[in-house]
Amino acid sequence: MSAQGNAPIIIKKKKIIAGGGHHGGAWKVAYADFVTAMMAFFMLMWLLNATTEKQRKGIADYFSPTIPLVRVSGGGDGSFGGTSVFSEDTLARNGQGASQRSPTSENRARGDVMGATSENAAAMRDAEEALLGRSGESMSSELAMRHILTRVTDEGLIVEVFDLPGEPLFDSETDRPTPIMEAISEMLAEVFSPYSNDLAINGYMQSFPVVLRENPVWRLSTKRAEKTRQLLEGAGFPKMRLQRVTGYADRKPAVRDALAVRNNRIEVILLRSRR
Repeated sequence: MSAQGNAPIIIKKKKIIAGGGHHGGAWKVAYADFVTAMMAFFMLMWLLNATTEKQRKGIADYFSPTIPLVRVSGGGDGSFGGTSVFSEDTLARNGQGASQRSPTSENRARGDVMGATSENAAAMRDAEEALLGRSGESMSSELAMRHILTRVTDEGLIVEVFDLPGEPLFDSETDRPTPIMEAISEMLAEVFSPYSNDLAINGYMQSFPVVLRENPVWRLSTKRAEKTRQLLEGAGFPKMRLQRVTGYADRKPAVRDALAVRNNRIEVILLRSRR
């Protein structure tokens, strides 16, 4: 009896909670992710509407690991400046010692090539800045700049002038230039005339949706390039500095859709001087 009297007394308490509770905070994390995604989406839509094609290309290049952010390799000063004679073998393809061993448009150095003088590089840079209006008052209207994209390659400074939806450079299936093409030609003649470099003109066309008995893309691309030559000469550009006029038909589309009007374009190339 005494042993039973010393046994510990166990008291069991049962806690009853009414209702279902808050079920945790996982929904808050999901909601925050959704709001962040929506904010990024609306920012993307704003950038697409508020920037030119060249600015959008610059933004895209910033996030691409295979495209240099600047034309000169990174690194320290002096002998450790980052330039390399093997720049074609590096990921960025952006040194000053690149050769012309494989000068494709997708895989070429954007720096100074072998044999190019510093004056040549300065001419390319100054002409591009004058065209884009980055060094002062713009020499082209905002409307014209929507049709223009520039890039520096081993061949020289390429100024690509292209159609926009509803804003063609030439009347449909003809070589008659529209007022915007005439204005751009006058601007190019004014920008390039002070330099001694020669010019080359390339014409490109979009593909036609059906197989035609006589496909006009070869004829039109060549005639439009020739008309651009005439417009430049009429605006005062020296005739002897026009080196070649070429039509490429629809063989080198600028975008994946071969039928897109973006493929209707003229390239005016300020060639690098070999002197």
